[in-house]
Amino acid sequence: MSKSSVIVVGGGIVGVMTALTLQRRGESVTLIDRWEPGHSRASSTDYNRVIRAISGRDEFYTRWARESRLRWLELQAESGQNLMYECGALILATGGHCDWENATAETFDRVGVPYYKFGRQDIESRFPQFRVPDIEYALFEPEAGMLMAHRCVLTGLDLFRRAGGTVERGRVTTDGSERPMLDGKPLEADLIVVSTGPWMADMFPRTIKPISTVVGVNVLYTSTPDGSEEFDMSRMPCWIDHGQGSFGLPSSEGSGVKAAVVIPDKIDLDNDERLIRQETLGRTRSYIRHRLPGLEGERVVDSKFNQIILTPDTHFIVDWHPEHENVLFAGGCSGHLFKHAPVFAEFAAGVGMKDFGTADRFKITGRRKLSPKESPSGR
Repeated sequence: MSKSSVIVVGGGIVGVMTALTLQRRGESVTLIDRWEPGHSRASSTDYNRVIRAISGRDEFYTRWARESRLRWLELQAESGQNLMYECGALILATGGHCDWENATAETFDRVGVPYYKFGRQDIESRFPQFRVPDIEYALFEPEAGMLMAHRCVLTGLDLFRRAGGTVERGRVTTDGSERPMLDGKPLEADLIVVSTGPWMADMFPRTIKPISTVVGVNVLYTSTPDGSEEFDMSRMPCWIDHGQGSFGLPSSEGSGVKAAVVIPDKIDLDNDERLIRQETLGRTRSYIRHRLPGLEGERVVDSKFNQIILTPDTHFIVDWHPEHENVLFAGGCSGHLFKHAPVFAEFAAGVGMKDFGTADRFKITGRRKLSPKESPSGR
């Protein structure tokens, strides 16, 4: 049986995991990125990412997240690397605005995801790091936690190389018909998978840009208190706090606490410098005073800059280019793809090798804006 030639463009978590999946299927895969995979510009950069099944009423992503959790644990066992820590995830439901959290509990009941529902007193007793006067209740998913994002990318890349895959450095562009080009020549392969994250919009101005928005989000890491383990992942869960437009992760491997206030901003992907923004600094400190008083006065010790491509419905993109029949788009992270990467990659590989067609939700056409209660991300 002959091998198919495959080029995967983009070495973030989607590209790396898709390349690994295809290589392990027996195809001949080359992965191309502009910079060294794992580079600090990538959407897949940062130390960690939340992995949780919590997705509102969306049963599809809930099941995908549960399956991906198992795949990450398998990759962790195979590689010997610490890829995932199960510190749990706490979802704070603001009084009067609990539709998404209510829907999540109903979905968990249908799917069989283990969780607890805590009232305000239970939250403060079990998780004293949080001050929650405005919270009606919280959902706690004990098998959720964090993925060590940068390590996940590098581990996937190492497994890809060990499987016989090829990694090359180069800048892939497109011509007027949106055909992928390298060094002025069309890319030649049986299958070309484009997984360039937010860069996909400018690469495909007619096909992807109309259904996407690219934003940058500055996230800060705050030092844990001197001599205290209270904010370490051994004692504190990840959390989502939609009422405050925030989420966070406890300190892991000495990182400090990532208390992220989401302030989406325009970004020039190629020219803007990734620096701490004063608005982010001020609002992060305000949020810490409100929700995490034990961190008040602690210093910001690190920052990361995440760029995100958002689709109107926050669903991913896995679909063929309408004019180039061997070009498959894989991405559209919308801020919640990283955790799904192993299962997403298997799906994208299956579509690419014509095992099956894509899902309606992943098609380029038919996109519409979802309300927060409909959205899998709750925003």
